[in-house]
Amino acid sequence: MDRDLLSHLPVVLAVAHHNGFAPAAAELGMSPSAVSHAVRIVEDRLGAPLFARTTRSVALTEAGARLVASVEPALADIGKAAESLSAERGEIVGLLRINAPRVVLELALTPVLAKLAWRHPKLTVEIFVNDALVDIVAQGFDAGIRLGESVQQDMIALRLTPPLKAILVASRSYLDAKGAPKTIADLHQHNCIGYRLGSGGIFEWELMDGKRITRIKTRGTALVTDAAHALDLALAGVGIAYTFEQLVRHHIRERRLTWLLPQTAVEQDGLYLYYPRRASMAPKLRAFIDVAKMVLRA
Repeated sequence: MDRDLLSHLPVVLAVAHHNGFAPAAAELGMSPSAVSHAVRIVEDRLGAPLFARTTRSVALTEAGARLVASVEPALADIGKAAESLSAERGEIVGLLRINAPRVVLELALTPVLAKLAWRHPKLTVEIFVNDALVDIVAQGFDAGIRLGESVQQDMIALRLTPPLKAILVASRSYLDAKGAPKTIADLHQHNCIGYRLGSGGIFEWELMDGKRITRIKTRGTALVTDAAHALDLALAGVGIAYTFEQLVRHHIRERRLTWLLPQTAVEQDGLYLYYPRRASMAPKLRAFIDVAKMVLRA
């Protein structure tokens, strides 16, 4: 095996995953020119272009796609073998990549990462914050975290939190100025802070209307793509926010926010860690799961 070729293959995979040289360089801690040079070396050795480059995009050629499909599993196996040997010595090492929505950090991940850092200081956990659903295998993640209803059926799922309650809240200043809604229908007369989904659509609020769930289209002066921003705007008196009760419990207790229409609260299934079956024995993932079980006790 050509040693130069072998050492540059991870760079090719990074470019393929990110569809670009600059983001691959950022992940690898290299300059874009160094990444380009490494790819060029592999292309020269193989005698075929691996990427079709334009000023706006980078995409795998047919030869590049074949190479990535062949090389990626082999490099993954090498990495797992090295991590397993370290685990046998009592050390958990490597990079654990997790895809999760922003809200997960406060609800579950922060205390887990704090404990994990003390227990396994040689393990790096990269949290890629993304509210949109993605194919974690195709995107090179070890695991993902989502609400139970969003987890793909072919994945192993582990509960991280108890069920979550989705509620409506607003600040005292907003309610003093606009009044409080008495019914679901009244929400159409209020400034509701909207949320744009990763798919591009606007999230419809799910509310209990008697014994059934109803979905309403909201309108207002603010539309966010990060649920944490909706909470910030509600605290600032902008309007009514749809959020998880667990995130605002202390604000309600300290009267910075008021829980509106409590009878409309919808219970969600809670957050789950999910991962492909082949990844379940990886020492770094097992270490994360063990700490999560101890800290969260879902």
